Amino acid sequence: MCRPTHYTVCYEINPWMDSARPTATALAIEQWERLRSTYLDLGHTVELIDPLPGCPDMVYAANGATVVDGVAYAANFRYEQRRPEAPAYLTRLADLGFAPAAAEFVNEGEGDMLFTGTYVLAGTGFRSEPAAHRELQEAIGRPVITLELVNPRYYHLDTALAVLTGDLIAYYPPAFTPGSRAVLEHLFPDAIIAGEADAAVLGLNAVSDGEHVVVAPRATRLAAQFAERGLEPIPVDTSELLKGGGGAKCCTLELRR
Repeated sequence: MCRPTHYTVCYEINPWMDSARPTATALAIEQWERLRSTYLDLGHTVELIDPLPGCPDMVYAANGATVVDGVAYAANFRYEQRRPEAPAYLTRLADLGFAPAAAEFVNEGEGDMLFTGTYVLAGTGFRSEPAAHRELQEAIGRPVITLELVNPRYYHLDTALAVLTGDLIAYYPPAFTPGSRAVLEHLFPDAIIAGEADAAVLGLNAVSDGEHVVVAPRATRLAAQFAERGLEPIPVDTSELLKGGGGAKCCTLELRR
């Protein structure tokens, strides 16, 4: 995770961002601290990376890399405003003992690459290139399945799909092409289908440890769906960070050894 010390919305690179809308850095820090404390209370370890001045989006740590089987596949950001983040994340992950893998192709880390335990589900359409999916597969030796996003408000895969356990996902079908929806239906016939209201508050930008799911408080129906499947929903407000286009998952890069 990365403390939002420099958080603000001073440019616009996704439909959620409005540089004319005021942001409250102190509130963003307060909400982030609550999220971090939630992970610690659940017994998880939280590693931190120092925030860089001039990188207000660095709080969205999920975009910094994809980490599977001890390999840290580097991010290669589409927009120049975020490009300084990538080497900082890769250096920090190497310091933590992960094997760095460079990226030639544009990708935005775990924002677009979600590991189910068997596959990596990999998004494209707005940020990450399909060639990066192939590059990731070569780096980690796991099957990578390309899914195409079509709604710009769901510009990263982790805004439209959440991995809850290895066999269970939740997703919002209108965010995907018909072919990608068919793939998800085939691979995950028991998936939770999110409704428009919950998707619109980034309810799917959730973090699950297989027992608990940290979820946006306004995604009430989705939280109930999680509970129906035996998972405990834990609402954590990240509404100030939503102004930059991210929620709990965007703020969390999962490290898998």
